[in-house]
Amino acid sequence: APRGMTSSALLLDAALGRCATVGRAPTPGRGPVRTRASATSSSSSDRLDDASLLSAKLIYASSPAMEHTREGHPESNLRVPAILDALAAANLTPEARAGELVRLDAFAPATREQVMEVHTKNYVGGLNVLAKTRAPMDVTGDTYITSASYDAALRGCGAAIALVDAVCDAAEARESRQPGSSLAPAAFGLCRPPGHHATPKSAMGFCLFGTVAAAARHAQRARGMARVMIFDFDVHHGNGTNDIFRDDPSVLFVSTHEDGSFPGTGKMSDAGEGEGVGATINVPLPPGSGDAAALAAFDDVVAPAAARFSPDIVLVSAGYDAHWRDPLAGLSFRTGTYWRLSARVKALADELCGGRCVFLLEGGYDLTGLGEGVADSFRALLGDRSGEDPGAIAGLTDEPTEKVRRVLAEAKAMHQL
Repeated sequence: APRGMTSSALLLDAALGRCATVGRAPTPGRGPVRTRASATSSSSSDRLDDASLLSAKLIYASSPAMEHTREGHPESNLRVPAILDALAAANLTPEARAGELVRLDAFAPATREQVMEVHTKNYVGGLNVLAKTRAPMDVTGDTYITSASYDAALRGCGAAIALVDAVCDAAEARESRQPGSSLAPAAFGLCRPPGHHATPKSAMGFCLFGTVAAAARHAQRARGMARVMIFDFDVHHGNGTNDIFRDDPSVLFVSTHEDGSFPGTGKMSDAGEGEGVGATINVPLPPGSGDAAALAAFDDVVAPAAARFSPDIVLVSAGYDAHWRDPLAGLSFRTGTYWRLSARVKALADELCGGRCVFLLEGGYDLTGLGEGVADSFRALLGDRSGEDPGAIAGLTDEPTEKVRRVLAEAKAMHQL
């Protein structure tokens, strides 16, 4: 799979000099969690009021990047509006669910320094130059930019960072009211462009900046979350996130994805490097895998790995392109699969880290499947039942049960789960 620099990146590297080293978190430990008073990443005006922090079950933010689009491209500005329409049709809005569902509107874009925690200085600066002087253009064969794309990517990362802060602030506010007895709300970022394919020094796979990676580093640097877990259920392997944290034992990266799909990475043998060996867990599911495979992978691999790691916060690269409707890959998740996965993530976060979990949108290119899937994730995080009809879906084939069983057995043995 391609891991090197694109022609655009090479051009920028030659012009600007060799790439700087991306920052790493300190060695894992259990330092003090930073409170609102000690965290300096966001201004007080960007934060939710205490009433919202105390009442919310789910906090969400929207960064639709309407000017980052290309006609005919699957990663278009129709995606977030389709989700918002599906949420409205299901009465999953702050107006219909007052107090329980809270929208975070006031958030700042990420700073250059925040994204340079996970990307090289030359890549960040070079993407800005290209967007401002040469866009519209392709920065890789599948990834475009417009003149607004750099700012849109910063804003998406900013939304993710603000949601990490909101979840941590809510946990603090609730702890001060009822010590030891309250759980944080979940959060969901409807952000684009997606991020999990972006490597430290290159765009890739529709992605410009590693949104979940930037959120993870912010959780560590600004909020004192020593151990961060990232669970990626996008149909495509999150090679960028994998590479950013490849040698970092303080971030557990667990990915379930379709074996053999783009970008060709995510083999089970990739378990990290150096000090990070064992902190990367890749579970390549055979084509045709669906609801049963997704839930078995979570129960047999994801959950026990999380319990052993004991994270301070759980971040989710939430891709909806494993939905059976999606045209870009070959898994067969149902809409209800996303309800069941999301409910399991929240239960896991409640058990291990005081409820702190943040979902961040990645893929999902069939607009109906995308809207349905995200709406069912919202239902799960609010404590509602799934909205899917549980009946049979015409055209869905039987899952490759025996192949899935062998994959999961191998993953469990390899990682001693």
